[in-house]
Amino acid sequence: MSMTTQTASDLVIRVKEKFQQVFGDSATLTVRSPGRVNLIGEHTDYNHGFVLPAAVDKAIYMVVSRRSDDEVHLFSFDLDKAYTCSLNEIVPSGLHWPDYLLGVVQQLQALGLSPGGFNCVFGGEIPLGAGLSSSAALECATAFSLNELFGLGLDTLTMVKLSQKAENVFVGVQCGIMDQFASMFGRKGQVIRLDCQSLEYTYFPFRTEGIRIVLLDTQVKHSLASSEYNTRRQQCEAGVKLVQQHHPEVKSLRDVDAAMLSAYVAPADEVIYRRCSYVVEENARLLAATEDLLRGDIAAFGRQLYGSHEGLSKKYEVSCPELDFLVEKVRDREGVIGARMMGGGFGGCTINLVKDEAIDGLVEWITPLYRKAMDKELKAYIGQIEDGTSLV
Repeated sequence: MSMTTQTASDLVIRVKEKFQQVFGDSATLTVRSPGRVNLIGEHTDYNHGFVLPAAVDKAIYMVVSRRSDDEVHLFSFDLDKAYTCSLNEIVPSGLHWPDYLLGVVQQLQALGLSPGGFNCVFGGEIPLGAGLSSSAALECATAFSLNELFGLGLDTLTMVKLSQKAENVFVGVQCGIMDQFASMFGRKGQVIRLDCQSLEYTYFPFRTEGIRIVLLDTQVKHSLASSEYNTRRQQCEAGVKLVQQHHPEVKSLRDVDAAMLSAYVAPADEVIYRRCSYVVEENARLLAATEDLLRGDIAAFGRQLYGSHEGLSKKYEVSCPELDFLVEKVRDREGVIGARMMGGGFGGCTINLVKDEAIDGLVEWITPLYRKAMDKELKAYIGQIEDGTSLV
């Protein structure tokens, strides 16, 4: 993800020029909305647990202006494609890419708000399919832009919720709230501990001078991810039901401890026990990891990442040979502080905390090893933690 400011501002200039070219006038405002990483706390969101995301220095840039009619004119800079529709008939486009924007418009209308017609050009530097949540960045950019353009008076959390709902309802992806939350609430040099049950959040300092986030992309697509994701959700719910027979006050795995799992779930179903114990342990790991950050103990924080991967791979079983290979290889590598698989699983990226001076050597060393072992090309993205959605 390494990106100089120059390159980002070049992209902004090119997107603005495209706007001028397509619509024949200047954009009224420009918005930057970033992708995100989740440092620890995977598959905990739908179990009402904790996550620890941060916004990154890869973003979508959106330029917009009002129209005098009730039409929506969208242009994707990266795809070089246009889409037009009326505000009176917001329906799925059949093209997929416009739906992330149209879903937000529909959600604004559902709140009884009336954004007017608008022109929009957007382009981004978030690598697609790397698990950095380009879709959430696009939804947040749209909500933020229209809120500014039409003075809708929405607060940040409302924009987060309607962006998530746009993806759930209009695009049809049942994502949790983390991606949109991190994109909107991100702060430079800080991670966000988000309680997915109450939506309370706390910033923690990520004091990592000389350390960068390196994503190693397996180039494996998540073919199993959606079916297995649903299975994992069901398994967690089944574990909760087993505990509820003895503790009716329990609502989710958030309310469950290791002793309850041992007593009520382990004797009934070994697989469900493993799934649930991973989630309970991951929440505890995340809380310990934030304490590590407060103490400035980045080495201990790195060990929590390895623990997280071990649980995801062995207990939750959402890893794959490629992800396991990358985490195992870097474990004893000089300059690597911690690593784990990131995201839903069965492909995607590993997230690695690496000292600046070790990054080039790491990528040069592991790329041919990965190619030889897995017969695939490895991609690396280097990034750091940045501010959330804002005006440019």
